[in-house]
Amino acid sequence: MNSSQPSSLFKSGAINTPAIARRLEQLKGGFSPAQLLKAAQNGARTLALPFTGILVFLFVWQIVASNIVTSLGQFPGPSQVWNQSLALISEHRQERQKEDKFYARQEARNAKKLAADPGATIKIRAYPGKATYIDQIVTSLYTVAFGFFVATLIAIPLGIACGLSERAYRAVNPIIQTFKPVSPLAWLPLVTMVVSALYVSDDPLFDKAFLTSGFTVALCCLWPTVVNTIVGVASIDRDLIDVSRVLRLSWPVYVKTIVIPSAIPLIFTGLRLSLATGWMVLIAAEMLAQNPGLGKFIWDEFQNGSSSSLGRIMVAVITIGVIGFILDRLMLALQRRVSWDKQAILR
Repeated sequence: MNSSQPSSLFKSGAINTPAIARRLEQLKGGFSPAQLLKAAQNGARTLALPFTGILVFLFVWQIVASNIVTSLGQFPGPSQVWNQSLALISEHRQERQKEDKFYARQEARNAKKLAADPGATIKIRAYPGKATYIDQIVTSLYTVAFGFFVATLIAIPLGIACGLSERAYRAVNPIIQTFKPVSPLAWLPLVTMVVSALYVSDDPLFDKAFLTSGFTVALCCLWPTVVNTIVGVASIDRDLIDVSRVLRLSWPVYVKTIVIPSAIPLIFTGLRLSLATGWMVLIAAEMLAQNPGLGKFIWDEFQNGSSSSLGRIMVAVITIGVIGFILDRLMLALQRRVSWDKQAILR
């Protein structure tokens, strides 16, 4: 086919749809001012309601906070919380500067020692400074990722097995329904004792407080994924099952090509619920296990009892909510990417 054939098809009317014509005009001359204005109006309408809701929330928050006086002083409003967030960021930067100076002095001291004695043994000491607010956020994210990963590795295969086998479902369902409503505060002492008994090492790879928090998160965010995976697998279209039998698909191929793609929407619903549950559970687990994350930060500020403690706790509360929202959006984006139904409305 030569280069003149596509244009001849358009001229002859073989391909002459309004949509293609409009698209070609856009590619030739760009978007018109009217189209840009319409796009701006649509964007403004999309952002108007969320922006209005946030403004109303901030206004109500300020009014309520100004009328609450606690033993530590005035309940923090939006402006106080903003100032405390800036203070926490400033403290993080100052701590990083101190850390850089510490390692610089250590390197200079070791270099001087090696210059005097090339065979000398030098030691690299870790910075002894305290964890900053940003460090504690990273620790919490790392911990919840560990617990969520462990729970997912168990929940999805278990859910698929129970969804495919009624006998397996009847055997496992009582266990699921028994442990699903158990509070993380009930699991935490048991997990703490098990980790202390089994995880014994002179040079541990993970801190015991981290493992305690992570496994507590895993135990609590296991069940939403299990339940939703079971429902998704059990509700596969009967026609797909009949086709797989006609084709005589092996069990691994059947699970890969029929079961998982059909159950993906509900599996991801379970994963999103599990991640939200795990993020909520993590804060309580870190408070009690003293894992250096956001939960420990809130507990330490509560115990500190200074005039800025309430503002810092409120910063942590908002941070927890924003991170939870971002994690849910990331899971939703991943679902849109891997789901076969690209036209489905996902929220």
